[in-house]
Amino acid sequence: MNRIWIVALGTVLGLGLHVFAGSAPDCVTCHTEKGITGSALRDWKLSRHAANGVTCADCHLTGDAAQKTSACEKNGVVRAVSAKACAQCHPAQAEQFAKSKHAAAWVAMDAMPTTKDQPRALMDGMKGCGGCHRIGYDGGKCDSCHTRHLFSAAEARRPEACGTCHMGFDHPQWEMYSTSKHGMIYLQTAHKTNWDVPLKDWYREAATAYPDAPRTPTCAFCHMPAGDHGVKTAWGFLALRLPEDDPEWMADRAVILQALGVLDKDGKPTARLDLVKAGDVARLSKEAWQERRDQMLGQCSKCHAPSFARAELQKGDEIIKAADHLMAEAIGEVYGLYRDGILPEPKNRPFSVDVLRFYEVEHPIEQKLYVMLMEHRMRTFQGAFHMNPDYQHWYGWAEMKRDLAEIKAEAAAIRKEHAREAKAAPGRPAAPPAPKK
Repeated sequence: MNRIWIVALGTVLGLGLHVFAGSAPDCVTCHTEKGITGSALRDWKLSRHAANGVTCADCHLTGDAAQKTSACEKNGVVRAVSAKACAQCHPAQAEQFAKSKHAAAWVAMDAMPTTKDQPRALMDGMKGCGGCHRIGYDGGKCDSCHTRHLFSAAEARRPEACGTCHMGFDHPQWEMYSTSKHGMIYLQTAHKTNWDVPLKDWYREAATAYPDAPRTPTCAFCHMPAGDHGVKTAWGFLALRLPEDDPEWMADRAVILQALGVLDKDGKPTARLDLVKAGDVARLSKEAWQERRDQMLGQCSKCHAPSFARAELQKGDEIIKAADHLMAEAIGEVYGLYRDGILPEPKNRPFSVDVLRFYEVEHPIEQKLYVMLMEHRMRTFQGAFHMNPDYQHWYGWAEMKRDLAEIKAEAAAIRKEHAREAKAAPGRPAAPPAPKK
């Protein structure tokens, strides 16, 4: 009886690695006796790894054998397993992942100008930004989707696997999807689906009924065709594409890029453009955008007529254009306050408006501007592409309209107060208005 079958038998019987001689270090027995990481032991025993003879040592005993590298008594034990270890057995998936937006997640977080100003636990731990962006750390964290220690592909195919990160303030895709018509059908029929079926085998023949296949698309089906781990969207995280052929749209886009600090006052690229490239948050050529749009059209067309799918996706493009026009107008209102010397030009950021500073800004009018971009504009276009009417309109577009009205009113009030102070003290520059409480 070979080693793999011995391990499989031991797994079924609930024994562990100690069932055969000459194995890797007896991690299971030691951890069981000491009451350490019970969930890891339980999940591993149920996994395909255990059934196929992949032991704790294969993933964790990869450090310097001459060094004590963790709390474990044995040298060379690595607690945080790198994707490089996974790549030894899953090279195709690792290569695909390296080209994905997920792979750049840690770089994108680190590139934000105020990341360094946040509490360390918020960035490094599981309780803040790092909790999601860790998927791109150290070559990738496969367990972000294939949770430890079961590492189930079936689990990762379900949309709930994406919900921890793709929810909330700036990217509520889970909420959008689960309350869309696609999501409603999924929620009603998920229990009938065989999630062990690989993505490449879903709807192999468009008109053939597969009783155990999903009736509706999921996150993985749309964004990981045939199981491709190179997850990337046509528009990117910020719905930015360069260049735009439409001159009006390009003008609005240039204003947004200035507010992002990617272009300077004269419209020339800044060092932040390199960060945008590294973080892969925009599409910087028509070809890159079209490649991903064609990929999505191919997936949509497995259920819908291609003409219908193309028309619906184009409506999403038009919604981005409309949202950009509102956004550029709002940015112009705030920028004008700096341009006219009503608000002092900041010394610690590119120039005046800088929406990538998020909440680390001096004036409430800029707080509203960042919320307009990172919450309401996001919901406007993401709601459109996730086919969710309420998110697109009431949580997105309508809120952008309200933001713009309030920013205009606030800017007018600031100007009026500035003029009053200047009149009261001629010849002396008026002090900037105090933030409202």
